[in-house]
Amino acid sequence: MEQKENSKEYTNGEITVVWKPSKCIHSGICVRTLPEVYDPKGKPWIKPEMATTEQLKSQIMKCPSGALSFYMNGKS
Repeated sequence: MEQKENSKEYTNGEITVVWKPSKCIHSGICVRTLPEVYDPKGKPWIKPEMATTEQLKSQIMKCPSGALSFYMNGKS
């Protein structure tokens, strides 16, 4: 039986950060790189409005497990 992968999305309006908890290996790179965005004790734990889109993209590309990804929101 195939299980649908669980993911959560967080947006700053320009970019949406996608987190897949089942892929996360808890390397902590996200928290160390952008602690103002990633707070494991926070609710929500990802606050993309606390960094620029470029900072978020750069950090997400360093995620070793692929648990974090992003997509750009469409312009209306």
